[in-house]
This record gives sequence, structure tokens and C-alpha cells, in this order.
Amino acid sequence: MITVTRLDGSRFVLNAELIRTVESAPDTLIKLTTGDTYMVRETSNDIVRLAVEYGRLLRGLADTR
Repeated sequence: MITVTRLDGSRFVLNAELIRTVESAPDTLIKLTTGDTYMVRETSNDIVRLAVEYGRLLRGLADTR
């Protein structure tokens, strides 16, 4: 799960495993495999980084420095 920010500033938790695509146009648009779409403040690079970190955490590969 990753925490992201809606354009109005409210934060919510999103299941990163359901992300199908991330677009920047210019706001970041996240499309899920469920068909749901979310526009968020984070950049597409931020979303990718958060999703990768989450995947590593699930697989026991998280950076524990």
C-alpha cells in the first residue's frame, strides 16, 4: 500500500499492486486494474518509486539503512 495525495490535499492509501498505468498530463493520473482512476499531487516518478519500495517491502528486500 502507498499513501498518495488528492489535488484537494487529502491523503489516502492505494493498493500499489492494482496500478495499471501512471500518466502525467500535467497532473498525475493513476489508473487501476479495477477501472478506478485517481488524480494525485505526486509526480509519476514518485508513484513509481513508492510502488517499487512497496514491492521490495513485500518481498523482504526493503532498504533497512
